[in-house]
Amino acid sequence: MVSAIRLSQVGGPDVLEIEEVAESPLGPGEVWLEQHAIGINYLDVSQRKGAVQIPLPSGLGLEAAGRVAAIGPGVGNVQVGDRVAYATGPIGAYASARRYPADRLVAIPDSLSYDDAAAVMFKGITAQYLLKATYPVGPGTVMVLYGVGGAVGQIMAPWAKHLGAFVIGVVSKPASVQKAKELGCDEVLVFDAQTLANEVARITDGRKADVVYDPIGRLSFNASLDCLRPRGLMVSFGASSGAPAAVEIATLNAKGSLFLTRPSLAAHTATHAEYQERARDVLASVEAGAIKPRIW
Repeated sequence: MVSAIRLSQVGGPDVLEIEEVAESPLGPGEVWLEQHAIGINYLDVSQRKGAVQIPLPSGLGLEAAGRVAAIGPGVGNVQVGDRVAYATGPIGAYASARRYPADRLVAIPDSLSYDDAAAVMFKGITAQYLLKATYPVGPGTVMVLYGVGGAVGQIMAPWAKHLGAFVIGVVSKPASVQKAKELGCDEVLVFDAQTLANEVARITDGRKADVVYDPIGRLSFNASLDCLRPRGLMVSFGASSGAPAAVEIATLNAKGSLFLTRPSLAAHTATHAEYQERARDVLASVEAGAIKPRIW
């Protein structure tokens, strides 16, 4: 029997229940994966609360690491015994074992523990496409990054520094300033919507930022726009304070012909090749010490 966490209604953590389910037969292209560790992401919380809707009843979770225990018909990219991880659907990672599409598995090196692999895959791929596809961060890039102490921020800040960027971290309280500095931020600001843009201008001698990475949403959106240089890029990739209000196109023009994007992991891992390339880059960056899995 397999232990799996399921929910039949949305709400607090108490809606999650452990169920014992039978192992199911494998279809073409599937493997049976014995899971040693799972990752928890803010998206899981949003789905559990109902802010992001999923069909119910359902499992939960999109990230895990483990060992291939059996393979179904037509599987050629992995073998029984392989150490693997994944960071996309189908939903249902919160389980001791599961069926999973073989082509979405990523081989992990022996030097990386299951715990570390599960902690870095989803968040690492998110950081990877934000830093290398959404905006090509490199030497001299000036970026503003919210949530430095969060799971994605703890990967993005040191990785951006490794790529040569000047990183201005934004935190919610003074107690988080030192942690942000330890993660590599060149400057750290405690969020204040009224003063943020002026502080960014002061730090950059009036130039402002090339790109702002904002996972906060409604609370910070307008202040983030004001932190950008002309033709800068606003990256809204989360909404922990609620979804931003609709934007008038004329506003982007008035603030300096700004660019605005709302990227997603699904759109950046839609093909097998792109998914594997991003995952390999994350694992290579872990081995190189550019980013470090952090578990809490």
